[in-house]
Amino acid sequence: MTADAPGALDLGKLFAARLHAARVRPYLATALFALRPVESREVPTMGVDRYWRCYVSPAFVARTPPSELAAVWVHEVSHLLRDHHGRGDRYARKHRLTGPAERLRINIAADCEINDDAYGDGLVRPEDAVTPHRLGLPEGELMEDYLRQFRLGPSLERLAWLDCGSGADGLHRGWELGPDGAHGLSEQERDAIRFRVAQGINGAPGNAPRGWRRWAEEAFHPPQPWRQLLGSALRSAVSGPGAGEDYHYGRPARRSAGLPRVVLPSLRRRPPRVCVVVDTSGSVGDAELGSALLEVAAICRALGGRRDLVSVLSCDAAAQTVQPLCRTEGIDLVGGGGTDLRAGFARALRTRPDVVVVLTDGQTPWPAERPACRTVVGLFPRTGGSYDEDDPAYRPDAPPAWARVVTIGSAAG
Repeated sequence: MTADAPGALDLGKLFAARLHAARVRPYLATALFALRPVESREVPTMGVDRYWRCYVSPAFVARTPPSELAAVWVHEVSHLLRDHHGRGDRYARKHRLTGPAERLRINIAADCEINDDAYGDGLVRPEDAVTPHRLGLPEGELMEDYLRQFRLGPSLERLAWLDCGSGADGLHRGWELGPDGAHGLSEQERDAIRFRVAQGINGAPGNAPRGWRRWAEEAFHPPQPWRQLLGSALRSAVSGPGAGEDYHYGRPARRSAGLPRVVLPSLRRRPPRVCVVVDTSGSVGDAELGSALLEVAAICRALGGRRDLVSVLSCDAAAQTVQPLCRTEGIDLVGGGGTDLRAGFARALRTRPDVVVVLTDGQTPWPAERPACRTVVGLFPRTGGSYDEDDPAYRPDAPPAWARVVTIGSAAG
């Protein structure tokens, strides 16, 4: 797709398509009308920057039916709402990805996250839309998940035209106006738009796809000091000496050269594994269990989105089955009886984790001995009343000194 055809931008057609997009996706209307179109003959189709400008090719608008243009409006604004520019930047820095080719891969992965459930219900799927199905990938995953599952090659040469702008992958384009250009939105304005869209989805979800409902639930709970502390405690635990380290014979130690007929293992570092133990006893309410699911998602983000490194274990007076983290809405939190997290610790340690994270209200006996791995405890705050109506003075034992403790939901952290 190119944008070198003559002719002025047909704003009437473009705005009519945006109006149709807002009618069929009313929960995105605030974001759609916040985008500022900018005519550009360098962008292949339509693209966005992080400042909520939408760069539009006049040739693309002229040859594209209004129904498909409406789908492109929704697609481009989805990149911005889901912070693909920020996430793409962070992923590229973490994995040392450089150059336009790797940014194209990020753009493709971001498109897969959006397009798996974006169309239908009045929105036409463009013929060249990039979907997980077309790439042989599973649906319902995040950009970071898709990036680990494919590489560029001959089979993806047909997508070389794809360019949704820096709003999709974080890499500035020469045709973009940058931070000092006209009609850009400030960071506060961008955050306000995201909040209003999330508020609308949570207030009246209607037919909003599951991916958007999940996004809105997380966006509606902005980062707070206690969540930063929990992430900091987790990162400190997994990056400390000994976490994720083990001896391995795959690469013999250098000292083996001085010891004939003796092979010594070398110390290798692997990605650290985390087991999350969720207190599901009768003293933990539904709101706290819902908060626990949010914390599981936050823990996954603190590990760079590596869901394969996180497992979840429900525990009341007995430990339940350890579940690998596929997606937070699929986790079954089973329980409702008494509380004894010692059983949860024992079951979690059988998975040989590097870090155990415990989410609890604190009404539990604690292990007498320090576990063989690091421990982070997230305490649900007491929202009112006493711990025991028969004994108002009762207070549960505090977590042991060997655990890093963070109070969940406390403004003071």
